[in-house]
Amino acid sequence: MTDPGLTNPDFTDLPVVVAGLGVSGISAARVLRGLGAAVTVVDGGSGPGLVARAAELEALGAAVRLGDGDSLPEGTRLIVTSPGWAPDSPLFAAADAAGVPVWGDVELAWRLRRPLPGTGEPAPWLAVTGTNGKTTTVQMLASILTAAGRRTAAVGNVGVSVLDAVLAEEPYDVLAVELSSYQLHWAPSLRPYSAAVLNLAPDHLDWHGSMEAYAADKGRIYEGNVVACVYNLADPATEALVREADVEEGCRAVGFGLGAPGLSNLGVVDGLLVDRAFVADRAKSAAELGSVEDVNPPAPHNIANALAAAALARAYGVEPKAVREGLRAFRPDAHRIAEVGVVREVAYIDDSKATNTHAAAASLAAYRPIVWIAGGLAKGATFDDLVQGAAERLRGAVLIGQDRALIREALERHAPDVPVIEAAEGQTGAVAMAEVVRAAASLARSGDTVLLAPACASMDMFTNYGERGDLFAAAVRELADTGE
Repeated sequence: MTDPGLTNPDFTDLPVVVAGLGVSGISAARVLRGLGAAVTVVDGGSGPGLVARAAELEALGAAVRLGDGDSLPEGTRLIVTSPGWAPDSPLFAAADAAGVPVWGDVELAWRLRRPLPGTGEPAPWLAVTGTNGKTTTVQMLASILTAAGRRTAAVGNVGVSVLDAVLAEEPYDVLAVELSSYQLHWAPSLRPYSAAVLNLAPDHLDWHGSMEAYAADKGRIYEGNVVACVYNLADPATEALVREADVEEGCRAVGFGLGAPGLSNLGVVDGLLVDRAFVADRAKSAAELGSVEDVNPPAPHNIANALAAAALARAYGVEPKAVREGLRAFRPDAHRIAEVGVVREVAYIDDSKATNTHAAAASLAAYRPIVWIAGGLAKGATFDDLVQGAAERLRGAVLIGQDRALIREALERHAPDVPVIEAAEGQTGAVAMAEVVRAAASLARSGDTVLLAPACASMDMFTNYGERGDLFAAAVRELADTGE
């Protein structure tokens, strides 16, 4: 039985604990059982849904312990954890005391990579992290790689499971990998071919313990990069992470931004996306990669996402033509600055995915004048900087959710002339959203934008941000049909 600390370990009869019975935990347990490991799955919950999942894994030969996620089973040689399990969990304290390593599903996938036929090397990973924009950027990158004729997939925290991708019967040429700070925390061996950190803003601090710890986990994505560490010129914290990274000889720092690009950067000139990093003579020449109109939608933060995706694709050797074709072919997921209707010359935009202040700020910067729909569960956030930055763009605001008072108070301090309507307390779901949309319509004028960018989580009023966005779109359709 090979030491699990080695690359490509032999898992036959290896006692492995899988922490968590969610999607990633089930995937890891299935893979490990397929490799012959002796798998025990632990989870602190015990509801009917978990019982059903447990039965499926037990049928595969795994042992499952529900209602106890804290105790380390005797003889355990390795823990593979679901990303959401916090580092201070008692199970991991017990593992540390016993000298048992803890991996995440990404670490397991990294160690299980197989050489591509004819190359002797595994498929390279082009990796993306950041507080916001990860999914969009990775999907743009996958679209560009596909346009370049590569077999690829968006994997990791989006799309295909990273474990399924590395073990696919038909191997991928290259992977576009979205990684959360949780996943990076549990992936100490990860060494991407090239990687990007899009931005850094306070998020998940309850899990990480501090902004410094959160940033350090994000920065792990740069470790061992081969060609390029891609960073955001508008966010100095991302460049600081590059400076701290231990990379391969010859790996370069490549910045992206919305201005004219300097040497070794990507940027925008007269509406064109321009590369001065991956050209033969960076001092005297540049490559045109497309135009801002090739980006859907062409909001400033989305153009930045496109430049980051283009930088990673160019680091991999993709030609400029494929960058343009890939960006043109890309279509964003729902609830990401999506126009859901125009009613009486007022546009209604669904950015329900803007669940924190950083994402909401990017959305607010894309429009003017705005009737802003905001509120929900603040997750410990403060709103002064957000409101102060958007104040001149606001026509009005409609506030919803449990922590609306925090946003109202910030508006009173920094935008006292902006009219505010608060939705009735206690309402949820479709009834609440219909009232919210009618209130927003009453504040809007011809040419305005009604923007759902809540800067908060949704679970106080809706099942998730997806339902919140769907009900917003339905309420806008109802508004158009009734003519109110």
